[in-house]
Amino acid sequence: MKLNEISDNPGARKPRMRVGRGIGSGKGKTGGRGVKGQKSRAGVAVKGFEGGQMPLHRRLPKRGFVKPFRREYAEVNLGALQKAIDAGRLDASKPVDAAALQAAGLVTKLRDGVRLLGKGELTASVTLSVAGASGPAIAAVEKAGGKVEIAGTGQKAAA
Repeated sequence: MKLNEISDNPGARKPRMRVGRGIGSGKGKTGGRGVKGQKSRAGVAVKGFEGGQMPLHRRLPKRGFVKPFRREYAEVNLGALQKAIDAGRLDASKPVDAAALQAAGLVTKLRDGVRLLGKGELTASVTLSVAGASGPAIAAVEKAGGKVEIAGTGQKAAA
C-alpha cells in the first residue's frame, strides 16, 4: 500500500446537496423551502412567533427583582484555604488578605472583595482579612486558633 492508494471507504463522504439547481436534482425550484410566504425568503428567523397567538414569553408573569448595585464577591472555602497552606502557596504565619489569596491562585478575579465560606476543614491558625465571611466559617477559623477581620469595617468578625 502506498500513500497515493489510500482512500475512504465507499459512502464515507457524502457530497453536499446543491439546492435550487433544477428540478432534476430533486431540490430545485423552491429549494426545499415549501411555497411562498415569509419563511421561504432569505434572511428570516421568526423566533418565538406563535402565529399571532400571544407568545409564551409574554403570557408568563414577570417575577422577582434584581438589585442593580448588588455586591459580587469572589468566594473561598476553608477546604481550599487549607489545601493551599498545605501545598505551601499560602503562609499561615502572615496575615492573609485578598491579594495573598489571588497570588496563591485561590481567587482569579477579586470583584468586590473575598467572602469566606465554611465548606471543608481548617486546621491551621490563620489571620484572615476578607470583605465578608459566613458564620460557620468564622467559627471554624476561631476554633483552629485564627481570627477573621472584615475589611473596610476595621472590626473583628463576630461569630
